[in-house]
Amino acid sequence: MDQTDSPAPYHLPVLVETVTELFAPAADGVIVDGTLGGAGHSVALLTAYPHLRIIGLDRDPDAIANAPHDARLTPMQANFADLDGILGEATVDGVLLDLGVSSHQLDTPQRGFSYRSEGPLDMRMGRDTTRRAHDIVNEWPRDELAAVLRRFGEERHAGRIADAIVRNRPIEDTRRLAAVVADAVPAPARRARHPARRVFQAIRIAVNEELEALRVGLDAAVEHLAPRGRLVVISYHSLEDRMVKRRIARGAAGCICPPDLPVCGCGRAAELRALTRKAIRPSAAEIEANPRSRSAVLRAAEKVAA
Repeated sequence: MDQTDSPAPYHLPVLVETVTELFAPAADGVIVDGTLGGAGHSVALLTAYPHLRIIGLDRDPDAIANAPHDARLTPMQANFADLDGILGEATVDGVLLDLGVSSHQLDTPQRGFSYRSEGPLDMRMGRDTTRRAHDIVNEWPRDELAAVLRRFGEERHAGRIADAIVRNRPIEDTRRLAAVVADAVPAPARRARHPARRVFQAIRIAVNEELEALRVGLDAAVEHLAPRGRLVVISYHSLEDRMVKRRIARGAAGCICPPDLPVCGCGRAAELRALTRKAIRPSAAEIEANPRSRSAVLRAAEKVAA
């Protein structure tokens, strides 16, 4: 989720109509909402499908504490990467992942996610991790810090920013970190979007090990989908979207034998069918109503019946 100057509700869900339509085949089944947040998607789904049941997971205890009281919704404080342990041998009819940081997390300065307000360098999505942004910013070696900014933020000025961070240590709060980053980059890089945007993204991903959680979670989601069960993922930056796109493509691929082999020897069959030929993005009207949705990208797939 992007940051803007305007505060938002706990978490305003994006692409709600599309998500609801994609889960229509699961109307009488069980879905895992792996990123419950403010439960916006879950509430919309339960409203549309009265017989649906949802298991709502979130790392953030605030999300669980604020979950709506509905007998059809079972909230659990957990990381969707732990789906295997949560479901055991069970299958479900759908898995929804709305990745990234919630509006509530961005708009709560004490959580340390926003470069637009002053708060501690925390950035933990839940209590399941002890590493904080403060540890990375103030303790990691320069080269490791630059590598994180480059890999997780796709930051072209990673070296300059890492040098500036090390030079200005200790850095104790989000506003100071944002100022150090802004001073480190060339003037043209400060003219469009906030120069600290990618830096905060990179540090947040490192703190929460988000890409590893996504890799594990996608595999677990596919494994636990019942035949014709659906996977719907909303991502907010290219690193996430690339992983989702590749996982769906890998699942949709059948035989991987060399093309000159007359008979298949691998025995591999497709396990997924892509439901979105191209990524689905919010409409101009939705972006105007909710500017934080502008970078959202939705991809979906269906488990192939055995």
